[in-house]
Amino acid sequence: MGYKYKPNKSMKKRFRVSATGKVKHNHSYTSHLRSSRSSKRTRKLRRASVMSETHAITIRKWMGLKGVRPAQVAARRALRAAAVRKAAAAPAAAAAK
Repeated sequence: MGYKYKPNKSMKKRFRVSATGKVKHNHSYTSHLRSSRSSKRTRKLRRASVMSETHAITIRKWMGLKGVRPAQVAARRALRAAAVRKAAAAPAAAAAK
């Protein structure tokens, strides 16, 4: 029998993956000793941030997610948008003749 892949559950708790495949995470330095940080800094630390794609590939692999690639999704969206623009321009060009 083969080995059954088990995703890392702690990764699922710490990171979220968007619909396009971007990995979001919460900031560190938010639990205690915040008096040394400015209020602007603590406000910015509250918001989740998007992880760099270099690390995100590894995180998605640990979470057991395959085939979710933000660059690929962006390229597909650009192709669809170009096709829609081309289709919209074709009737206008035909009407002008």
